[in-house]
Amino acid sequence: MGFCQAWKILLISLLSYCIIQSYYCNASDAILQSQKLLVGDTLTSASQVFELGFFSPANSSKRYLGIWFKNIPPRKVVWVANRESPLNVSDSAASLSISKNGNLVILDGVQNVIWSSNVYVPTNNTVEVVLLDSGNLVLKDNISGQCFFESFDYPCDTFLPGMKIGFNRITGERWLLSSWQKESDPSPGNFSIGISDQLPSQFFIWNKSTPYYRTGEWNGLKFIGLPYIDSAAYIVQFVFQQDFQQGTAYFTFLPNTSFLTFVELQSTGFVQVVQWTDGAPAWEVYAKMVHPPCDIYNTCGPSAICSKNKYPTCSCLRGFVPRSSDEWSRGNWTGGCVRQTKLLCQRKGNGTSPGVGQQDGFLKFSGLKLPDLAAIFRLDSASECERLCLNNCSCTAYAYVAGIRCMVWSGDLLDMQDYSYSGEDLFLRLAYSELVFSGKRKLKRALFICAAVLSSLFLGIALYCLLKNKIYQTGQKGKGTISFRIGDSCNISKEYALESFWVGNLKKEDPIELPLIEFELIAAATNNFKVDNKLGEGGFGPVFKGKLKGGQEIAVKRLSNRTGQGIEEFKNEIVLISKLQHRNLVRLLGCCIEGEELLIIYEYMPNRSLDKFLFDTSQKELLDWPKRFNIIQGVARGLLYLHRDSCLNIIHRDLKVSNILLDEEMNPKISDFGLARTFQKQQQLVHTHRVAGTYGYMSPEYALRGVFSEKSDVFSFGVLLLEIISGKKNSSFHYVEENLNLLNYAWKLWSEESGLDFMDGTLINSFSPEEITRCLHVGLLCVQECPRDRPTMAAIILMLNSEMKCSTPKQPTFKFETYLDLACSAKDNDKCSVNEFSASLSQGR
Repeated sequence: MGFCQAWKILLISLLSYCIIQSYYCNASDAILQSQKLLVGDTLTSASQVFELGFFSPANSSKRYLGIWFKNIPPRKVVWVANRESPLNVSDSAASLSISKNGNLVILDGVQNVIWSSNVYVPTNNTVEVVLLDSGNLVLKDNISGQCFFESFDYPCDTFLPGMKIGFNRITGERWLLSSWQKESDPSPGNFSIGISDQLPSQFFIWNKSTPYYRTGEWNGLKFIGLPYIDSAAYIVQFVFQQDFQQGTAYFTFLPNTSFLTFVELQSTGFVQVVQWTDGAPAWEVYAKMVHPPCDIYNTCGPSAICSKNKYPTCSCLRGFVPRSSDEWSRGNWTGGCVRQTKLLCQRKGNGTSPGVGQQDGFLKFSGLKLPDLAAIFRLDSASECERLCLNNCSCTAYAYVAGIRCMVWSGDLLDMQDYSYSGEDLFLRLAYSELVFSGKRKLKRALFICAAVLSSLFLGIALYCLLKNKIYQTGQKGKGTISFRIGDSCNISKEYALESFWVGNLKKEDPIELPLIEFELIAAATNNFKVDNKLGEGGFGPVFKGKLKGGQEIAVKRLSNRTGQGIEEFKNEIVLISKLQHRNLVRLLGCCIEGEELLIIYEYMPNRSLDKFLFDTSQKELLDWPKRFNIIQGVARGLLYLHRDSCLNIIHRDLKVSNILLDEEMNPKISDFGLARTFQKQQQLVHTHRVAGTYGYMSPEYALRGVFSEKSDVFSFGVLLLEIISGKKNSSFHYVEENLNLLNYAWKLWSEESGLDFMDGTLINSFSPEEITRCLHVGLLCVQECPRDRPTMAAIILMLNSEMKCSTPKQPTFKFETYLDLACSAKDNDKCSVNEFSASLSQGR
């Protein structure tokens, strides 16, 4: 064989290999119309999160096309295409491809169509199928981007972030999870998850067509039948979306950049929330739902309550008796309970007259999972709801729930559960005689309790005197001051801090559990508050870096004088932060109260505050766009926790760049809660007589009228967002040509479709045009003048992490500079400030 002939053969072989590689697909994220995916080949999403290919479950002789998480053991399959039409495992010639009519098809070894996406694709379109990093398999036009099919519209047993569970009233389409038949068989099993048709919606699990479990109604913040949702909300943050024009209503949940999460419906009908954190060896089950017997729908039958921690498990409501005593005694509770005494309105019809002054009334039950099948009325108060029920003879009970308002039941009360630590209040309608009997029983119980309390009180006084004497003898320094070692904790209250400033400043309802640290230890850790250890200074006082004997680094905030405002802010911080736990909030380690010294000890943040990087020309290049976007998302998650998911529901009131601290990995943590205020979930607005905040970040309604709400924090977040994008301070930026501040300048560029010109120039090598534009759009929605026009933090997180269509922002009209000039000229005192510290600016109404 000659040299030329050998080269010919080599070239032909190389050409053949290239043709084959272009025809078959291996380890890319897309398939074109000219390609096939064979058994053994895979598609991998762009960021290596998900993988698509053919697989066989354990102990199965069938083969399926599915999507699973890549490189996380054990393999978790999240979607199966041909779950009802499997291939034989011996069929190794099966393939996935795009047919001539543009549909995605699975072909067996003899080219029969086993499964098809079965959608309409115009004949002149060039399509491709792409596996996205969300786990969504999309069939789309590779020029226009028009989507024809996506796997998220056909969920299996796994609920992923961005997926929908709901329905379309117009088309009749429903998005449901359906369990596998068993671990070795992904065909649809007996259980499915969907949402109820009536509003407000709730999740249901059905066993075939029979209700098996329900979450309770969604009140805009949580499902009222899930008392533990607050603890899991930062893992799975549900958002309800409704479009009346398109007829859609569905729940989705938000992605989290810190870990991977999914919700799985198991073949047994149970549900679990599963997560994986980077570096973890395997999946971790974070929470489980559906705990028999009480979580199973209507276990105890009508008008009965199921109690997990009591025996017997089922009990009739007061004023009701078992429908069948024999069945009830044998533990068969499904027949439920019936009313013992008819209501007044029911007796009027049969000629029975009530006594003088007798009428039906209501008995309150607390801590319940409310019954199913409530009618909803948008009434403004609980008293109106009570009157509505009392005036309707068919009404058997009512409840007034924040976010839902008046809930009324007629007929049987189904699927109730007693929660010892949470739940809602139910007002049960009873006959007069039942209420009188209940009152007498309560009186006897009250007398017994009073006797027990008096005995305990005398014993408590004796123990308190002994404790006080022991504290005095241990030589505590300072009158009424207690010193503790690190690791000790106590309830700080009036009884403990006798004759100190706490007596007048800490309310009885404010007790907290927090380690108190000796002043000598803090002084030694900070080298007696040496100037070299000073990190900065805020409105509360200076902040010092310290190192404890064990090597732990700390940050110490010091207030050394007793100004009224300082004491209030000190109390505010330790009362609020001690009760909050979130990865995007700074962690409080302890405090020190000794003589004139008031100290708060935090975890140390090595990268200090965001402003040190963002506004320093020599440091800002270290903040590339991925880091800035992570900071934006982290702050948003922290605010969502404060507003919605924490036990207190908090408005920060002083969100700004210098109050965002950065850990060693540049993860953000919100700090400085001295001005924070709690609010009740049903409150829309709160008034204050002292307006305090930072120039450039305060919302118009707060600065001008002293009115604040969670939308005030949203405004501050919008300013922060625009500062992070531009790298410029709102308080000092001025566009001279048109006399614009930073907010108006951002709106000007956005309205001219020149939003990328607003971007910090140092981001030129790292930015994402789509993310920059989306963040700018969201920032402008946040800084709209009217609070009701601003989105909630839950909606903001959804907009930041998806391509959902956003409303058009209105032009910012409020100029803080104008207000500040008027306020300062009117007051002419030291309360007007334009520096980076929080300051009082005016008196609100």
